[in-house]
Parts: sequence; C-alpha cells; structure tokens
Amino acid sequence: MGSPLRVQAPDVVYHVASRAVDRQLIFGVVDGDRAVFQALLTRTVLRYAWNLHAYCVMGNHFHLVLDTPEANIARGMQYLKSSFALWFNANKPREGALFERRYFDEVLVDEAHAVAVCRYVVLNPVRARLCLHPADWAWSSYRATAGIVPPPAFLRLELVHTLVGGARHYPSFVAEAYGLTRVT
Repeated sequence: MGSPLRVQAPDVVYHVASRAVDRQLIFGVVDGDRAVFQALLTRTVLRYAWNLHAYCVMGNHFHLVLDTPEANIARGMQYLKSSFALWFNANKPREGALFERRYFDEVLVDEAHAVAVCRYVVLNPVRARLCLHPADWAWSSYRATAGIVPPPAFLRLELVHTLVGGARHYPSFVAEAYGLTRVT
C-alpha cells in the first residue's frame, strides 16, 4: 500500500519535520553542517516562495512551520532534503539515504494550533536538555523572533508576532509554556 496523499493547497500552514535514518546525528557532525542546512533552507524558501514562520535544527532532525502560497510543499521538501543529503554524503563521506521515510507534515488548521506549534518548535532543544532556554540555541528561530538577533532573510516574523499579540509578548509567551524563569 502506498503512502497517503499529502495536502497540497495554496496558503496552507504546515508543521513539517524530518529525521535522520536510525536517528543518527547529522547536524553537528561535519563542520558547518547547520550553516549549510540554513543556506539550503534559504535557497528553498526563495525558490519555492515559501513563508517560513518558525524553525529548529536539532542533532538528528529539523522542524519547520511554513505556508506555501504556490501549493508546493512536496517539491520544496524534496529539494531541501536531497540537497542537504548530497552535500552531507559528499563531506562525511557516506552513501545512501540520510533521512528516514517521507517527511512528517501536519496542516495547522487554526491560529491556536499554529501558535502552539511555533512555540513547540523553538522549545525542542530545551525539552531535549540541550540548553536551559531557547535563546541559548543558535539554530532556531527563537532569537530572531524574540528580537535578540536580526532575522535571517528566509524568516517571516509577522504571523508569530500577530498570533502572540506583538513582538514584545513573544519571549513571555514561550517562557510560560515551559515554566521558564528567564524570559530572554
């Protein structure tokens, strides 16, 4: 039996994620790998005209929250994952599939769901005990969305800021979810 069909429609907000085969580390293994992934993410967002609202790159997987005005989530994810796998395999060196299965995708059906997933994504490294606060993790959208660093060119802050009641409310919104005592 084949895989179920994916929803591909214009202006749908998705939570997508993909994990490495056998949960192996793929980010933090080769020098500059997260920077290469971020550059490929930039290229993918521009090439497929995505609006990326939140992201987090962990050790063996990544999360994205995005919308696709051109209904092209499958093509964009194939491009992003295969481009990174080709680079990684050439620099490790290794052969074969880098990511397990097809990517995970979930359509975010309302604003409450979207804002909850955006918060979930940036709290990934805290839940994994890789850092004490999302501001300590350089490979997510938290620091840009909180105004700590300038946003990368591929990140759109408007949706998240609107959903939480403005940019100044974002740090406390994220902190409340995990009982963090430090706001930024």
